[in-house]
Amino acid sequence: MTASLKIALAQINPTVGAVAQNRQKAEEVLTSQIGQGADLVVFPELYLAGYPPEDLVLKPAFQDACRREAEALAEACGDGPAVLIGAPWREDGALYNALLLLRGGRIDAVRYKHHLPNYGVFDEIRVFAPGPLPEPLTLNGVSIGVPICEDMWFPDVAAHLKAQGAELLIAPNGSPFTRDKKRHREDHVLARAAETGLPVIYVNQVGGQDELVFDGGSFAAAPDGAVPLRLPRWREAVEMTIWRQNRNIWQCESCKTQHVDDDLESIWLAAVLGLRDYVEKNRFSSVVLGLSGGIDSAVCAAMAVDALGPKRVQCIMLPYLYTSAESLDDAAACAEALGVDYATMPIAPAVTGFHDMLAPLIGSGEGVTAENIQSRVRGAALMALSNANGAMVVTTGNKSEMSVGYATLYGDMNGGFNPIKDIYKTEVFALARLRNRLRPGICLGPEGEVIPVNIIDKPPSAELRPDQTDQDSLPPYDVLDDILRGLIENEESVADIMRRGHDAALIHRIEHLLYIAEYKRRQSAPGVKISVRNFGRDRRYPITNGFRDRSGQ
Repeated sequence: MTASLKIALAQINPTVGAVAQNRQKAEEVLTSQIGQGADLVVFPELYLAGYPPEDLVLKPAFQDACRREAEALAEACGDGPAVLIGAPWREDGALYNALLLLRGGRIDAVRYKHHLPNYGVFDEIRVFAPGPLPEPLTLNGVSIGVPICEDMWFPDVAAHLKAQGAELLIAPNGSPFTRDKKRHREDHVLARAAETGLPVIYVNQVGGQDELVFDGGSFAAAPDGAVPLRLPRWREAVEMTIWRQNRNIWQCESCKTQHVDDDLESIWLAAVLGLRDYVEKNRFSSVVLGLSGGIDSAVCAAMAVDALGPKRVQCIMLPYLYTSAESLDDAAACAEALGVDYATMPIAPAVTGFHDMLAPLIGSGEGVTAENIQSRVRGAALMALSNANGAMVVTTGNKSEMSVGYATLYGDMNGGFNPIKDIYKTEVFALARLRNRLRPGICLGPEGEVIPVNIIDKPPSAELRPDQTDQDSLPPYDVLDDILRGLIENEESVADIMRRGHDAALIHRIEHLLYIAEYKRRQSAPGVKISVRNFGRDRRYPITNGFRDRSGQ
């Protein structure tokens, strides 16, 4: 039995479905580790397929492609380091979320995920069969347990591996970011290390996949509660770790710590990485968005520049009769601070044309009809620019607005992706102040103030009628957001929310708006998941819904 192991942690960003490309990236990592004397290179959960593959994994041709690429990677290993890599695997008519041990030019062993998550964004039970409690693998005489992702959140798998002689646990993961997820991961991993007396290596995916963002942050945990190793969050990293046996306990000699992002910084980075990978993996050349002089579009423009750089972002001001000179000045100042291509396109001719066209059927079309025409003209203009230039439209509605339907279908909801879809309005303001103070690590935009202070300080307004502000039709955003968090994230009753001091009639009104806007949200662009319950797979409410909570009456 060896007294030391060199284990390389490959925190890599795969693309779902790009199986050959993912295998090629793995080969490049493998080649880079041969010269460092690695015994083992560990990749994340389902790395070859990309995670999560959703129903794509049910396609037999896709399963065959994953097997072919796994066999090709095994052949590439040759006499070099062994590889632990995740892939979907069909055996005896069942499809598993599997971990493959590749060495000596072949697939040497296969282990299956035992606990399949079936909550929130996860529905693995729908596509995979649960595997049996896994047995340890042997590498250079060392018995290694390989619990896969969710298997680390329950004591039974780790306990079984310990009972079967495992000396070290290696847990490949595809664990997406949400608030406070980093702490929860470490709590579970440290609990398993303490329960078993075994150290744990936790290898997580990094990168964006549709609405999910994986933050990396791979780490090692010791049975005494120490965390001797942390890889960076939000970017790829390959880290060699050296493990030595001391009094029958394996210890990590690679002490390395990383900057720990605070909550707001993590939200900004998640939005930036999610937008970047959505654009890159879907092969858009650039993005375009309407820059109104308001806080939401300014924050989205800054996120886009941080994701792609200023040369790949175009901002368009689309003024109408009610657009203030202040908004024109603020939008221009924001575009200048960000260094983006900026143009002004007045929409009055198109709005007038719509009114003239509709007048025989609806008359003057005042009120909401007139307001929505403005928004829809802007949406059509941005989509025309997208068609002409191949740029993806970034849409800019925050979670507060999306919750209560304060958005126009086929207007300001037009677009391919929304980086602030799961971010409440109060948080949008806080993020703007944060970004003016610092430029977080992976960001490509300029340092310093990129969102003019006047945009942050002035009352928010859609500017669709004279002297309009959001608070004409909505309560103050700190009140609204607290009620919405109760209704959405916590599923609180009206009575529960009333106990925090909110008015019953207001809560009922907000709940009503939340329910009747469901049909709009079903048609909205995807956006980065930030909270524990985003709109989409996390929160699947019926559109036709007659329920109303009467607990506060």
